Amino acid sequence: MSSNDQNSGAPAEQEFDRKQVIKLLVELGPLVVFFIGNSRYGIFAGTGAFMVATVIALAVSRAVLGRIPTMPLVSGFFVIVFGGLTLWLQDDQFIKLKPTIVNGLFAAILFAGLAAGKSLLKIVFDDVFRLTEEGWRQLTFRWALFFVALAILNEIVWRFFSTDFWVSFKVFGIMPITMAFAIAQVGLLKRHELR
Repeated sequence: MSSNDQNSGAPAEQEFDRKQVIKLLVELGPLVVFFIGNSRYGIFAGTGAFMVATVIALAVSRAVLGRIPTMPLVSGFFVIVFGGLTLWLQDDQFIKLKPTIVNGLFAAILFAGLAAGKSLLKIVFDDVFRLTEEGWRQLTFRWALFFVALAILNEIVWRFFSTDFWVSFKVFGIMPITMAFAIAQVGLLKRHELR
C-alpha cells in the first residue's frame, strides 16, 4: 500500500471519529447538564437547563452533521413538551414520565412495523449494517423489547426512589445499560451479516 493510499483513509477516519464524538455529545451533553442543574438547584432548574441544552445540542447536530438523527429529535421534542409542562405546572411528574413515553413510543413503532412486515431499523441503519431480512427482523424485535424494558424500568425508578436517584439513574444508568445491550447484539449481527 502506498503512502497516498494510507493518507487517503485518514481524513475519512477523522471525519467518522468527529461525527461519533458529536453524536455522543448530542446524546450525553443535555443529560449531564440536567444532572448538574438538578444536583445544584433542584429538579425545576435542572429541567429548564435540560430543555435549553437539548435545543442547543440539536442545533449543533444540524449545523455540524447536516442533519438531526431521528431518536434525538423525537426525544428532544418530548423534552421540550414534558419539560415545559413540568415548569408550567411545577410538577416534576411530567419530566419523569418522558422516558416512559418515549421508550414506549419507540417500542410501539418497531412492533407496528414488524406487524406490517417491515423491519424499521433497516431503514435507519441500512447504511451501517448489511443484514439478512431475518437478521433485521430479529434485531428490530429485540430492540422493541428493550425499549419496553426501559419504559418499565423508568416507571419503577421514578415511582419508588427519590428524584435525585432518578436523575442519577437517567444520566448514569440508562446509557451503560443501552451500550451493554447494543454490544450483546454483536453475535446476531455477525450471524446474519450479508457476505
